[in-house]
Amino acid sequence: MLSASLMLAGCGVCLLTGFLTPVVSIAIVILSLALTPYKVPIVAGNAPDGTLAFFELIVMAAAIALLGPGAFSLDARLFGRREIVIPPSSRAPES
Repeated sequence: MLSASLMLAGCGVCLLTGFLTPVVSIAIVILSLALTPYKVPIVAGNAPDGTLAFFELIVMAAAIALLGPGAFSLDARLFGRREIVIPPSSRAPES
């Protein structure tokens, strides 16, 4: 349990700096799915049980994995920014 928590903390640091964002996000999803049966207690007073918190973490990590790194991340510095170019339609619009 401690090693999984340390791995999640390391993944969080990588996400904050924007280093290997898609890979780290997928690792967070896998770790969270593995830890969900343990229902880790949450320290907050109003928080629901740990399963709902893990579900929220999984959804956010999946969204970050699909969105990718930001403009000011280490990934953008190391690998360059990507731009998607949508070509114009070859068909005339129907009216």
